[in-house]
Amino acid sequence: QVQLVESGGGLVQAGGSLRLSCAASGSIDSIAYMSWYRQAPGKQREWVATITSSESKAYADSVKGRFTVSRDGAKNTLALQLSGLKPADTAVYYCAAFDQSLHWGQGTQVTVSS
Repeated sequence: QVQLVESGGGLVQAGGSLRLSCAASGSIDSIAYMSWYRQAPGKQREWVATITSSESKAYADSVKGRFTVSRDGAKNTLALQLSGLKPADTAVYYCAAFDQSLHWGQGTQVTVSS
């Protein structure tokens, strides 16, 4: 089993930056890739970014050029640097890890004020 705990959310003004972290524990050696998702009020959860065990990265078009995903294998930490934030980025952000199934963290709230 993989356990995930997010941190780093908060309230920020439009144009500002935040850094989210996700600490992974448990059977982390079996993780093939890790991702960030987000869910805004009244909307479905959407994919934001993914990083594989070989450091390949992919981003949703809505965040490309503004968000950066990274992974520190030694510290078992996934990070998401959010820059150029917009009110539309307001959501609960979730960390996810895939081995033979998808594991989720509890989420961290990001609120962007205009």
